[in-house]
Amino acid sequence: MRITIVGTGYVGLVTGTCFAESGNTVCCVDHDAEKIESLKTGEIPIYEPGLEELVERNTAAGRLIFSTNLAASIKDAEVVFIAVGTPQGENGACDLTAVRTVAAEIGAAMTGPLVVVNKSTVPVGTAAVVADIIRSACEHQIHVVSNPEFLKEGAAIDDFMKPDRVVIGTDDNDAADLMRELYSPFVRTGKPLLVMDQASAELTKYASNAMLATKISFMNDISRLCEHVGANVTKVRQGMGTDARIGPHFLFPGVGYGGSCFPKDVRALSALAREIGSPLQILEAVDEVNDRQKRYLVEKVIDRFGTDLSGHCFAMWGLAFKPRTDDMREAPSVVIARGLVERGAKLCGHDPEALGSARAEMGDLIEYSTDPYDALKGASALLLVTEWNEYRRPDFKRVKELLSEPVIYDGRNIWSAEMTERYGLEYHGIGTRSTHDGSQ
Repeated sequence: MRITIVGTGYVGLVTGTCFAESGNTVCCVDHDAEKIESLKTGEIPIYEPGLEELVERNTAAGRLIFSTNLAASIKDAEVVFIAVGTPQGENGACDLTAVRTVAAEIGAAMTGPLVVVNKSTVPVGTAAVVADIIRSACEHQIHVVSNPEFLKEGAAIDDFMKPDRVVIGTDDNDAADLMRELYSPFVRTGKPLLVMDQASAELTKYASNAMLATKISFMNDISRLCEHVGANVTKVRQGMGTDARIGPHFLFPGVGYGGSCFPKDVRALSALAREIGSPLQILEAVDEVNDRQKRYLVEKVIDRFGTDLSGHCFAMWGLAFKPRTDDMREAPSVVIARGLVERGAKLCGHDPEALGSARAEMGDLIEYSTDPYDALKGASALLLVTEWNEYRRPDFKRVKELLSEPVIYDGRNIWSAEMTERYGLEYHGIGTRSTHDGSQ
């Protein structure tokens, strides 16, 4: 099948590459000429495990093409995917400017019937908006399909190749059949391909992310309660997660969620609900809890070192919002760094992949180290913010020797008081026992 993907950001590039890997001819289009030239030479603008190899292989095979010419790319295409950004706008609402622009460009360039697929995360009603824009620019038959993505950064290739489900929003049987054919290589193991109306498909993406964000914020609230009542959130999590009705996923407390999806989608769904007069009170609280949780390590540092942190330097391990990505969007590390620097502290951060994007986001707010242990030299404490595998079993003896004070803050509970106190380290986790105040 001949496919055009408009937008070479995270979703567009992964989607186009994976479709090419299954034998389709895919043209990825972007107005950013510099990015397109870089992609042609094999330079990938994002860090995603496995993506670079797939791009290189499919480009060499001629199945994956990069272009800035939208009109030429859709001339022989059977289906066109819109995969452009939908950033947060006013009051948290979704900004559809790029989607509208691409829809108008598609309408002006069409030379025959076409299936246009919304891959971008968009609010309910967007498929109809896109259809109206395209139809106002041409007289050709058009079917607009909603096909939300469910890609986790750091595991996007597997998520696309082996999806839990594929959601297709359309009322047209021919368009549904085309999408079934396109996705058939990825659902051979029997995973469901769900065909539904466009509005339901659009809402499914937001509702799914909102539910996952809710579980995270709920557990973060429970972790604070655990510290007050002397419970251990790890044991509580295990007790909850073994209930089949709840399940073990997304019950890990920490320093809050970030990234390009959860914060934006929660706010966009809340904004839509407010706009139509049916506010989602739980979801409003989810966002508030997450914002508060991003400041939790700052609160813990203040409790230990005081409100004036002048003269203190802290080491931060992990800057990206999650492991296996270099994405700094809505990263808790940024909030933590600003909170500590505002009180006079200095910071030195390390991340296996996100040093470049962290510099772009935070500039000279903190110092950066290419070696995690170098970041510890003379620091008053170590703050673990992102749970990269490289950090899970560090040399705690060396950690203690390098720190000026033997204090660690584990923002992801990848260690424990029992593990670290053998090395004489003072441990502070999230919702677990601290070895500073002796609480259980």
